[in-house]
Amino acid sequence: MLHSKSSYAYRGERLRRIERIRKSLIVVGLLVVVALLPRERPRVAEASSAGTPGAFPFGIADAKRMNAELDVAQSQLLLLQAKLDRANEVMRFSTQYKVGADIAGSIYDVALAEGIEPDLGFRLVRVESEFNEHATSPAGALGLAQVMPATARDFIPGITHDQLYDRTTNLQIGFRYLRGLIDQYKGNVNLALTVYNRGPVVVESMRAQGLDPRNGYEAAVTKGYHGTGVVN
Repeated sequence: MLHSKSSYAYRGERLRRIERIRKSLIVVGLLVVVALLPRERPRVAEASSAGTPGAFPFGIADAKRMNAELDVAQSQLLLLQAKLDRANEVMRFSTQYKVGADIAGSIYDVALAEGIEPDLGFRLVRVESEFNEHATSPAGALGLAQVMPATARDFIPGITHDQLYDRTTNLQIGFRYLRGLIDQYKGNVNLALTVYNRGPVVVESMRAQGLDPRNGYEAAVTKGYHGTGVVN
């Protein structure tokens, strides 16, 4: 498949942006560590211990203060690392699916918050709506995750159609519903996806008759996917 020069420039710009974010966070992390380090050499302990042979060069209070400052610095670095990891993942999905970083960030964050692996979340949204926030199916499913209003009202009573087009609300309901189905079917992601697509009444009726309810939807979502579907 041929790629246009603009496509390569688009990808190159995203890679350069990721590298700039990574370098910026590293620099900020180093500045935090330097700022939290003691600004002067520890003072000699109080007079009561300064003249005592074998006394430590600084007091217990100084040691506790230094430990506290190091703990704060470590926490800051861990937070910065988490932000860097998220930025890298969001940019990776943004590039892979050719969607804006804002939509990619929302899908990534909501998926994790609802216990769904982001990889599966992106796959579901791609198949359901092709990342169109205003998608509406002939059956009446709405938004990114193509949530049916009746299903949405099980989670948010009285929710309106307009509210279902809200990106975060739509993703929260869709991913929460999918997580519940995966739990209900004891980790069977394919069956959970089939129910998500066809509805529980149809699927259970067909299973009761000994029929296979799969219609190819779950295969389209999970092609090349090797995850478990959920995160703890």
